[in-house]
Amino acid sequence: MSDVASTNTSDVLSSYGIDKNTSAAATTKKKSNELGQDAFLQLMITQMKNQDPLSPQDNSAFVAQLAQFSQVQGLEKLNTNFNSFSSGFQSNQALQASSLVGRSVSIEGSTSILSTGGIISGDITVPASTSDLKINIYDSKGALAAQVPVGAAEKGDTTFRFDGHNMEVNGELIDWTSGDTALPADTYKFEVLASQDGKSQQLTTSLSANVNSVTIGADGKLVLNLAGLGAVDISKVKQFN
Repeated sequence: MSDVASTNTSDVLSSYGIDKNTSAAATTKKKSNELGQDAFLQLMITQMKNQDPLSPQDNSAFVAQLAQFSQVQGLEKLNTNFNSFSSGFQSNQALQASSLVGRSVSIEGSTSILSTGGIISGDITVPASTSDLKINIYDSKGALAAQVPVGAAEKGDTTFRFDGHNMEVNGELIDWTSGDTALPADTYKFEVLASQDGKSQQLTTSLSANVNSVTIGADGKLVLNLAGLGAVDISKVKQFN
């Protein structure tokens, strides 16, 4: 009876291109020679058909391995579906992000570029009400180009817009210059100071920057390439203008 089982097992292995007498190194050389679930089932059925009725084999190991095959197969399908979903999500995200090219976003920082005919918009975080808020603007050489006296400001966010000549704070025009004096196109640094408890404190600002291009990193994250600032992770964007 054992000779019959041995012969049938060899036939099954041969049908899958596996030589029973071949060394382990040779059988694992090609992926096509690996024992798959179908071959495993045929081996188990062959053993059950040709086992000695008076001394049946214990098939618990076969059943346990069959369950493992099913689990592995399920995980492979899950990984395939997830990879497909992830790829589709990244493509959709990249398509949406591409619409940001040429637009302006606001990120936390103190430096921005004023282009000819352009506007720098900003947001100031005021931790507590103050009676004296001012904005110092420095040019690319570090020289003080303008000082804007804002005056009183309430706790919360204070917004401003600056075109090199006019400064609007919370929608109100602030008079900081005389005549037709205007700042030229350049890279400017904004320093916002507020009087808190008799001391001058520098406040956190977020400034606008133009999006030149969008890049998808190796980890799938979107990176915005901002004018004058370089690559910035999209998660750092505070506002899309």
